[in-house]
Formats: sequence, structure tokens, C-alpha cells
Amino acid sequence: MSADPPPPGRPRLPRLSRDHLIDLTPLKASPAFARMWIGSTLAGLGGQLTIVAIMLHMFELTGDTFAVSMIAVAGLVPMVIAGLWGGMLADAFDRRRVALIAATVTFASTLLLAILAWNAWETVWWLYVLSVVNSSANSIVMAARQSIVPRLLPRELLPAASALQGITVGIMVMAGPALAGVLVAFTGYAWTYTLDVALMSAMFLGLLTLPAIRPEGAVVRPGLQSLRDGIRFLRRAGNIRLQFLLDIIAMTFGQPLSLLPAIGAVLLGGGPITTGVLTASVAVGAFVSSVFSGPVGRIRRQGLGIERAIQVYGAAIAAFGLVLLGAAFGLFAPATVDEHTPNLALIAAAAVCLAVSGAADNVSSIFRNTMVQAAVPDAVRGRLQGIFIVVVAGGPRVGALYAGTLATFAALWFPPLLGGLVIIGLVGLLVRLNPRFRHYDALHPEP
Repeated sequence: MSADPPPPGRPRLPRLSRDHLIDLTPLKASPAFARMWIGSTLAGLGGQLTIVAIMLHMFELTGDTFAVSMIAVAGLVPMVIAGLWGGMLADAFDRRRVALIAATVTFASTLLLAILAWNAWETVWWLYVLSVVNSSANSIVMAARQSIVPRLLPRELLPAASALQGITVGIMVMAGPALAGVLVAFTGYAWTYTLDVALMSAMFLGLLTLPAIRPEGAVVRPGLQSLRDGIRFLRRAGNIRLQFLLDIIAMTFGQPLSLLPAIGAVLLGGGPITTGVLTASVAVGAFVSSVFSGPVGRIRRQGLGIERAIQVYGAAIAAFGLVLLGAAFGLFAPATVDEHTPNLALIAAAAVCLAVSGAADNVSSIFRNTMVQAAVPDAVRGRLQGIFIVVVAGGPRVGALYAGTLATFAALWFPPLLGGLVIIGLVGLLVRLNPRFRHYDALHPEP
């Protein structure tokens, strides 16, 4: 029996097709990939707790936004070295073993941080040192893990696997910072770090159950020659090289996260909870865009998709700067803005801007991950993934220096407003100068 037609004048609501939703086929096709995905998601959630807690901890100890920015900056050079070295290790040895050893170092640094907090032994320098160790070891884990994915799945499922990674990022950055803000506010730093230790153990579950995964093709032992070979390949790989450059631009000029503790404390009010909410907003956007990522996996012109997504990202960051400018002029502000009396209207507007930026960055990430995994041969995939991790993780640290320095000498609203406009202009110019990038075809991937 057919359904009755809708009454006259009542519009028929569009139905959401299952084709619009995320493709879960990779989880069904490869149990090994599914276990690794679950483990990395839980461990990443704990890692985000610690990242936000350390930022808040540093701001509490120093009251200085620049000191918070320096957490990211201090780890930049060690993280670059670790990412490159991790990529070389992944191209020379069993990638599962490489990831396990690095994960053990990450776990140990988090455990030590919790011990220091429980005994009130933490200092500014301990926070810097353990942040550097944690981020460096995690770079090696990521380089090895990302090199493993194309060995577990066929090429046609790589876009769906990248979208699932967006779900991971969405969960860990959406729940992690918000939970960190609440835990720090109501229980303190020690409990926050301890929860990360518990969640971090899930990483071992995902990695221990993997089979041994050795690189295919000619093996070059880690060292200068191995690095040269990887860089030589990148010089010939115009599409991969340009997407790295575009991401560096986006992360350098569009990363206001290091400003959020000060924004929550002095500009929008709400303190740690506002910091957690705004940081989580980025992940909300990433999560929602991954949930509805079905059509993204069917787009063939992935270079054009990267360009458009990053430009939307820049526009969202510029809009976030405008919201902060309104706060600086007292728009919608209560009589006094502080930790207990936040500017709720502008916090909501700022959260929307950051959610859009998170969605756009996630769409770009799906295309960029797929391009690297599909177009790069397995023999050099670890080294390219190492460079990719350096770009993805190093860009925000350079961005933290840009934002922290500019905010120190200007105002909190100025770095995101200027940076967003710079992103839109530079990305459009570089892609226009490299038309081959716009015509990249996912069915015929060329590096």
C-alpha cells in the first residue's frame, strides 16, 4: 500500500540518502584496520586531554599567552626530526614494531606527567620537556601507522578510511578538550593526566594485534641516504609537494588554538570551560563533516577539492577574528566579563566559526591523506608519511608562534583575522600557478 500524499501546501521533506553518510566498509573489510582504528581513537582522546591540560596548566603557572604558545614551538624541531626519522624507520623495518616502540615512549611520558602532578612536583620546564617527548614519539607512531593503512585496505577504500580518521579526530578533539576543561576545573590536573594514561593503553591493543608489516620494494636503512631518496621523490611529485605547501599555509596562518586560554580568561570569559568548548567546536565540525562524508569519497578531482576546502577554512578563521574584534569592542558583553560571567552570544558565534573551520580542514584532510596513500609507492611511503606528519603537526606549532607573537604585540583578534585573509589569497594564487594540481584524478593517481 502506498503512503498517502502530503496535504496540499505542506512541502515534502527531502530524505537523507545512505550514500550521504560515512562509508563503514573499511571496518568490515579489514578487522586489523578496525582494531587499529578503535585503539588510535581511544588513545587520541586521552592525548587531547593532556594537550589541553598542559596548555591550561602552563597558563596557570605563568599567566602568559606567549609561554603557552612556546609549548608547541619548543617541540617543533624535535618533532620534525622524529617525524622524518620515523618515516625512514617505517621504510626499513616492520612498521608494526616501529609503532609499538614509539607508543611505549608516548605512554611513559604521559605516566610521568601524571606522577609529577599527583606529587605537586610539576614545573614549567617539566611541562615543556614532557610535551616535547610526547609529541616526538607520537610523530613516529603516526608515520608508521599511516604507512600501514594502505597495506590493510584496497585503494578504492582509502577515501573512506581517511573519512573514518576524521571521525577519530572529531571524537578525540570534540570530547577531549571539553572533558579536559571540566576535569581541570573540578578535579585538577592530576586526574586529567591519569585518565589519559588509562586511555593511552588502548593504543597497544590496536597495534599488538596487527600482523608484521614490512615495507615492499628496495629497503634503504635509516640515514642521510634514505632521507635524500625521500626528498628526491618529493621534488618529482608536484601534486604531493603542493598539497604539503597548502597545508603549511593553512596551519601557519589559521591556528588560533594557543590563544584560547587567554580568550577564555580575558576576552570572552568562561575560563577553562570556554577554552574547552571552543577547542571542541573544531572537532564538532570535523566529526559532522565525516559523518556526512559519503559524497566526498566519490570526488575524483581531489586537488580542486583541497583548494576549495582550505579557502573555506581561511574564511572561517577570518570570521572568528571578526567575532573576537566584536568582543574587544564590548559587543553583547555583560557588565563584567570574567571566568564566572562569560559573553555567551559571542562564545556561540566563535564556536560556529571554529566548527566550520574544522569541517573544511577535515574535508581537505580526507583528500590529502588519500592522495599520499594512493599516489606514493610503498617503498617510500613511510618517508613521505613522515614528511606529511611533520607538515600536519609542525604547521600548527609555527602557527602557535605566529599567533602568540602577533597577539602579544597587537591584539587577540588580529592574528586570526589577518591569517584567514592570507590563506584565501595565497592558496588561490599557488593553485592557479599549478593547474596540474586542479586536474588531479583519483582514478589515475599521480604524485
